[in-house]
Amino acid sequence: MRSRRVGPVAFQAWFARLIDAQAVQRRGCARCRRHALETCLGIHFPMVPVDARAPLRIAKSHREKRAGCQRGFSLVELMIVVGIIMTLAAIAVPSFSQARDAARYAKAVGDIKTLETDIFTYVVSSGDLPGTLTDIARGDLLDPWRHAYVYTNYADVTKQNQIRKDRFLHPMNSDYDLFSAGMDGDWKSPITAKQSHDDIIRANDGAYVGLASQY
Repeated sequence: MRSRRVGPVAFQAWFARLIDAQAVQRRGCARCRRHALETCLGIHFPMVPVDARAPLRIAKSHREKRAGCQRGFSLVELMIVVGIIMTLAAIAVPSFSQARDAARYAKAVGDIKTLETDIFTYVVSSGDLPGTLTDIARGDLLDPWRHAYVYTNYADVTKQNQIRKDRFLHPMNSDYDLFSAGMDGDWKSPITAKQSHDDIIRANDGAYVGLASQY
C-alpha cells in the first residue's frame, strides 16, 4: 500500500483541526472530546463497554497475591530453622560452660589467697596458726560451688589421711592445708585420686594455688 503525500496546505489544515480538537478536549465533555478527535484524525473510535465487575476482579486478585505472600512457614523451613538453632546452641553452650568454670576456678584461687593473707595476719598478731577458719571470721565463706573451704592445721592433725599429699605421697605443705573440694565437693588425701582432680589446692606453702590436676 502506497503512502499518500500530504502537502503543506493540507498539513496546516490538519494541524489546525488538531489544535481545535485539543481545545475542545480541555473544556468539553467526554463525548465531545471523542467526536473532535474523530473529526481531526478522520477515524472512528468504537465505544468499549465498561465491565463494572473488573475492579472487583482486580481487588480479588490483589487479595489473593497478598494472601500468597503472607502464607506460613512450611515444615521443611521450620526444620531448617530448628537445625540452625541447635547447631548454634551446640557451639555456644560448651564455650559458655568453659568460661563459667574458668571464672569459678579463678574465684576459688582468689579466695584461697585472701584466706592465706588473713591467716598470716592472725599468726603475726597471735603467734600461732588459727585452729579453724572461724578464728579469722571466715568460717561461713563458701567456694563458688557452695561448699565450705577445707582448712587443716598440721598441729591438730590426728590422722595422716587428713593431710593432702602430692603424687609421690609427700605432704604438699609444712604448715597447713587450705583448699576447695571443687565442683563435686569430694576429695581424697592424695591429689592423684579421681575425686581430687577438680580441687583447688594450696601447695608448697602457698607457692602454688590452682587446680590439683595441674600441680
